[in-house]
Amino acid sequence: MTPDLMEEGARRAERVAALARGGATESGGRQAGFSRPVVRGEVDTTHGRILYLEDVNVSFDGFKAINGLSLDIAPGELRCIIGPNGAGKTTMMDIITGKTRPDSGQVFFGSTIDLLRYREADIAAMGIGRKFQKPTVFEHLSVFENLELALATDKGVRHSMVFSLTGEEKDRLGEVLQTIHLADSAARLAGNLSHGQKQWLEIGMLLMQDPKLLLLDEPVAGMTDEETERTAQLFLSLKGKHSLMVVEHDMSFIRTISEKVTVLCDGSVLAEGTLDQVQADERVIEVYLGR
Repeated sequence: MTPDLMEEGARRAERVAALARGGATESGGRQAGFSRPVVRGEVDTTHGRILYLEDVNVSFDGFKAINGLSLDIAPGELRCIIGPNGAGKTTMMDIITGKTRPDSGQVFFGSTIDLLRYREADIAAMGIGRKFQKPTVFEHLSVFENLELALATDKGVRHSMVFSLTGEEKDRLGEVLQTIHLADSAARLAGNLSHGQKQWLEIGMLLMQDPKLLLLDEPVAGMTDEETERTAQLFLSLKGKHSLMVVEHDMSFIRTISEKVTVLCDGSVLAEGTLDQVQADERVIEVYLGR
C-alpha cells in the first residue's frame, strides 16, 4: 500500500471499524449506564444459544415497532428471517447491535452478556457484525487494501505508516479472499467491482474482524442469478464457523440456505419452522406470501 493510501486508511479507520455496526461512527468515551466492553472471545454458549431475545418491546411515537419479540439462535446456526415490510426486522437488528434501545425486554449475547448494557462500538468489538443492504466499501482502494484495512489492528496514524502484515495475517487475508470468491480480483479497485462482488467484499471486511454473529440485511437484493447462487454457497460455507441471521425476501435463495425460518409480523414472531412449514401456515400466507 502506498503512503498516501495508508494515510487515507488511517483517517478512515474508525469508519472501517464501524462497518460491523452498520457504518455509524461512535464518538466520545464510555457513556454513563453502560458497562465496560467484554473482551472478544468471552462468549458463554453453554446453554446452546449465541443470541437470545425475550419479550422485547419498543415504540416510536406511539407506534409499536417491536411487540413482545422472543427468539433465540444457536451457535453456528444460519437463521433466515422473513416477513412483510414494517414487520420489525430492521428494528430487531438495530436493537441487537445497540443502535436502538428497547423500552423493555432482554437481549443476551451468549448466556451472560447483556447487550442492553453496551454501546454500538462495544457490541461490534465483542464479535457481532452487521451488513446493510447497500454495500459500503472504499471504492478508490483495491480489494486487498479494503480487507487489509478491516484487520482488527491498531489504526493509529503512526502504526499505520509502519504497518506490515504478519504471515498469519497474510494467510487470513488469503483465506477470506478465497471464501468471498475474489481471490482473482485482489488487485482490482473496489469501485470497479459488480454490485454482487461489492457485497462479497463487505462481507469479507466483516470476516476480517472474526465475528461470532453476522446480521445480514437483504444480501442478494440486486444480484444476478449467478451472484445469488455464489452468495448461497458463501453463506453455507460460513455456517458452523459463524452464526448468521439473514433477512431476505428472495424465497428461492431462502430455500437454498435455510434450515429454520422465522416469520416476523407486527413486531413479533408469527411463525417458525422449515420453509415448507411456514409457507403452509395460513397466517403467513395471509400477511406475507399471498395466495
